Amino acid sequence: MTEKNNDILAEVNGKKISQKEVVSFITQMQGGQQFLNPQGIHQITDELVNQELMYIDALENKLDEDEEFTKELEITKENMLKNYAMHKLFESIEVSDEEIKNYYDNNKEVVKKPKSYRASHILVDDEESAKNILNEINDGLSFEDAANKYSKDNGSKNGDLGEFPKGTMVKEFEEALDKLGEGEISKPVKTQFGYHIIKLDHTHDEYLPEFDEIKDRIHDTLLMIKRQEKYLEKTRKIKEKVEVKKYY
Repeated sequence: MTEKNNDILAEVNGKKISQKEVVSFITQMQGGQQFLNPQGIHQITDELVNQELMYIDALENKLDEDEEFTKELEITKENMLKNYAMHKLFESIEVSDEEIKNYYDNNKEVVKKPKSYRASHILVDDEESAKNILNEINDGLSFEDAANKYSKDNGSKNGDLGEFPKGTMVKEFEEALDKLGEGEISKPVKTQFGYHIIKLDHTHDEYLPEFDEIKDRIHDTLLMIKRQEKYLEKTRKIKEKVEVKKYY
């Protein structure tokens, strides 16, 4: 089935460049969205025409026979073949709904969501500074304004650390968090980074997600496990007939 003439945007030595090809090229470009208009499509078509001209000229000058090019081509071919071999190895692997449900039922500790915190902090170098800031907060300065004014953690606007699971922060920080009620502010807490004033916004206790909430993640986990098992099995078999030497 041939393409309609109005779908062909250009020809170079008889090689057609279609609108479909141009749009596909644009969608793969970083920031390509700005070219999805008539003027942009024509601009990218011009670029593809220029690339075809360069290709023709390269062939005429036998650049495809240059030693540097043939070496690079061989490396590219080798990497593509490795990726294709992996694709062929994995293409038949499937994870059934039954396997997903069995994993969910038999691995409660693994699929549980850990306790998490939503917290903010103010980080300074010394305890005296931390105490002075805490006094200002107690006198009416908002925690957020104090964080923006004094904290050396410039990456946390208003001191906000977002939500994070238990085990993410250093021991001293988490021990202080566990002593706070929601909305409470800690005394200065020393860690390897300096002195923190911590505000606990809220906590989420450990819980077991509903099956439908987590089944896609379990599917991906099982798929990864199956792929790894098949990969290791395949490489073990290949090693039986290939000499491998390691120097580490």
